[in-house]
Amino acid sequence: MPSLYPRSGLGTRQRGAPHYARPFRILPRTTSVLAVSSVAASRLALRDRLDRATAAIDPPFAAVDLDAFDANGKALTGRAAGKPLRVASKSVRCRDLLRRILATPGWRGVMSFTLPEAIWLVRTGVTDDVLVGYPTADRGALCELARDPELARAITIMVDSTAQLDFVDEVVAADRVDAAVIRLCLELDASLRLGGGRLHLGVRRSPVHTPEEAADLAGRLARWPGYRLVGLMSYEAQIAGIGDAPVGRSLRGAAIRAMQRRSRAELVDRRAAAVEAVRHHADLEFVNAGGTGTVAQTAAEPAVTEVTAGSGLYGPALFDEYRTWQPRPAAFFALSVVRRPAPGMATALGGGWIASGETNSTRQPRPWLPAGLKLLATEGAGEVQTPVAGPAADSLRVGDRIWLRHAKAGELCEHVETLYLVSGDRLVGEAPTYRGESRAFL
Repeated sequence: MPSLYPRSGLGTRQRGAPHYARPFRILPRTTSVLAVSSVAASRLALRDRLDRATAAIDPPFAAVDLDAFDANGKALTGRAAGKPLRVASKSVRCRDLLRRILATPGWRGVMSFTLPEAIWLVRTGVTDDVLVGYPTADRGALCELARDPELARAITIMVDSTAQLDFVDEVVAADRVDAAVIRLCLELDASLRLGGGRLHLGVRRSPVHTPEEAADLAGRLARWPGYRLVGLMSYEAQIAGIGDAPVGRSLRGAAIRAMQRRSRAELVDRRAAAVEAVRHHADLEFVNAGGTGTVAQTAAEPAVTEVTAGSGLYGPALFDEYRTWQPRPAAFFALSVVRRPAPGMATALGGGWIASGETNSTRQPRPWLPAGLKLLATEGAGEVQTPVAGPAADSLRVGDRIWLRHAKAGELCEHVETLYLVSGDRLVGEAPTYRGESRAFL
């Protein structure tokens, strides 16, 4: 089991400690579990556990509930039905937790988001199997990869055109060693295109969309000296990355589900045909697809050999809008209440940890504990203060805590240097984030 930087004494209150070192008050339980729903009771218990475990730590900070993290990891393997899961590092961004999940049966290999990150993960012993999820133009990292046979055996880079190999050849010409054959993965576009391509549903990734285009590129890659085509990848963002049950928007949810059904039916056949076409040119070691939102469906495709997942380990707020499976919330961040500007309102210090992607309210963090808080539409989550409103606000005093969930998964780690690890109601350790190890890859 990896070292999780255990700290003795944290979470205990010692007699005679100075006022600034004393933990904030832990509110007594005054609500009977019998008087509330099981969901509300679970939220009360979670708040109590997190508060007790981190009582001696001053906000802002982030915590991971290891019980929920481990449960999510096992649930995802169950959904994969025997096919291996590759962990998406951008959704975790913590080496200790990457090691933890890779030690779980059913998980194998990492999908990194940059080549420098992949090199770091291999050199530090996190894994010997990394698929870089996006094409790279990092000259220094490419030169390092080309001149190190060990790295070249462990890392596979992503391509979707021969122009990328032209670039790599130009960069690494003087650094290539005979043994360092660079491994390649061809990315197939998984978006849904309608109306002769006039309507594009999905993210703008690879230009390779049809089985014929995949076969043509695979033939050229297979003949390119110094490289070996070993994999094919496609990510169906319009299915895996969009919640199909948006709260309060039933018509939008119905439209999303109809789109996803049509996209799934089209993609299953097209992906299988592309894999068969590419195998005529290369002995593929893996066919990677999917994401947390589609693990079960994607794993059921015969053409797919492994599925990527990562966000489901932390269970961020965006996954509250998925019908097929909702992970247990496992990652949180705490803010201190510093103002009571009006009845029914409380203001926390900081909090503007906004997620990437389409800029709308779904990218804001979600107040989670105590239950019954919401952001103000006129302010949202602010850089230096975040006001919240709701029935629970009147129970909060200056110095109390608000627990929030980030909209997305790994981006939470870009705001903190450490993740505090909680099991039950105990603080069992700390784990540095990428930022805490002075690593910022994007």
